[in-house]
Amino acid sequence: MRICDDLRQAVLQAAIQGKLTTQLPEDGNASDLLKQTIVEKERLIKEKKIKKEKLLPEISPDEIPFDIPENWKWVRLQYICKSITAGGDKPKDFSKEKTEKYSIPVIANGETNKGVMGFTAMPSIIEKAITVSGRGTIGYSVVRTEPFFPIVRLLVLTFIDETTLLEYLQIVLTALMENGIGSAVHQLTVPMISPKAIPLPPLAEQHRIVARVEELMARIDDLEKTETELEKLKAAFPGDMKAALLQAAMQGKLTEQLPEVGDAADLINQIRAVQVKLIEDKKLNKDVLDNTIDDEPPFDIPENWAWICLKGLVCRDIRRGKSPKYGSGKSFAFAQKCNSKYDGIRLDLALSVTDAFADRFTDGDEVQDGDIVINSTGNGTLGRIGYFEDKYNPNGYKYYPDSHVTTVRCLLTNPKYILICLKCYQEYLEGKGEGSTNQKELKPETIKRLMIPLPPLAEQKRIVEKLDKLLPLCDGLVEE
Repeated sequence: MRICDDLRQAVLQAAIQGKLTTQLPEDGNASDLLKQTIVEKERLIKEKKIKKEKLLPEISPDEIPFDIPENWKWVRLQYICKSITAGGDKPKDFSKEKTEKYSIPVIANGETNKGVMGFTAMPSIIEKAITVSGRGTIGYSVVRTEPFFPIVRLLVLTFIDETTLLEYLQIVLTALMENGIGSAVHQLTVPMISPKAIPLPPLAEQHRIVARVEELMARIDDLEKTETELEKLKAAFPGDMKAALLQAAMQGKLTEQLPEVGDAADLINQIRAVQVKLIEDKKLNKDVLDNTIDDEPPFDIPENWAWICLKGLVCRDIRRGKSPKYGSGKSFAFAQKCNSKYDGIRLDLALSVTDAFADRFTDGDEVQDGDIVINSTGNGTLGRIGYFEDKYNPNGYKYYPDSHVTTVRCLLTNPKYILICLKCYQEYLEGKGEGSTNQKELKPETIKRLMIPLPPLAEQKRIVEKLDKLLPLCDGLVEE
């Protein structure tokens, strides 16, 4: 069963156990509601508007599948319904198409088109009701608010106004999906459904339950769309799902290309204008303006995207930090061990440095919100990539990159999108270490020349938002 199917069933089960809503003293007790229903039914029987029903036995403890709140009550379905009947033969006046004459839906069991199989001229049910399939899709229920004509194998439940909310009972019937057995085929009949034990809350809480379930189901519907997209991507990109998603993001296959977002060439021109000013102010080396792509791009990208070297996006030279002197100062060295093997960073592993070491840096050299930090030395840690956010640093301390860490700080781009691109290069970077076996080094020049597929800024944001939804689902996606 898919994730969203499990979630829907869990929501319905929680709803009928009173776990989605708060029980309020002012709601009263469901026992009073049942008494009100019985009084009204007796009146209708005297007026010969409904037939007198056969009494059913008390609900035994063995019939109660779970506990409910104290002000709720387990009741037989028959006692909260005004009537439970079965549909008849298909009407003689029948049309498969809706016309001016034949406008009343004829309802059969089945989920297709909510059971509508055609149309007739006159309804047999004119009040609000719930229909329940008695054969085929057994237990499938629908709230009907317009007149209709039910036919065989369809059960019809009607209710007394202001005693039971149809939408709540439909939740109950769906949660307790019925199964009946006939002499030859599976079926559900009036005698089989009438004694069904139903958890009944006060009317006010029924309304709250319906509202809450509708809210949660809408969220699950949105999640299901995402889940469906994820399954399509899984089929299109076999292998590690997270890696596949990142790769799809870099190829522009996660988002729709919208003309109004513009062209990445315009964004590059804006970035270059800022870089030229930084070069004039001697805050950036002029080599960032050389964005010649050395190799053939590894894949195609949308027309309004552009390939660019990573160094062509930065506002600060891509370089490693300095060797720290440790002490008891108020600043810390961001070391290679701070980058987690998986996503995230560990600032608690940074060590305090001397004030003299911090003085070796100029303003802006400290790791800042949105910076990407890459391990540049070490076996097993080389190429690890982290993303620094202020939320990791609630005390506002200063963290300076040590000599084992390279910092990437881009401008006029979404830093999380750049992180996504660099994550796709993780395996490549891990294999680009140079030097001795014991201490391989990842040179800044290797990082500078990484080719980045750059979309317009608005699309970068949409890609990040899409991945924020999809990546958490990867761990819960089960192989069929």
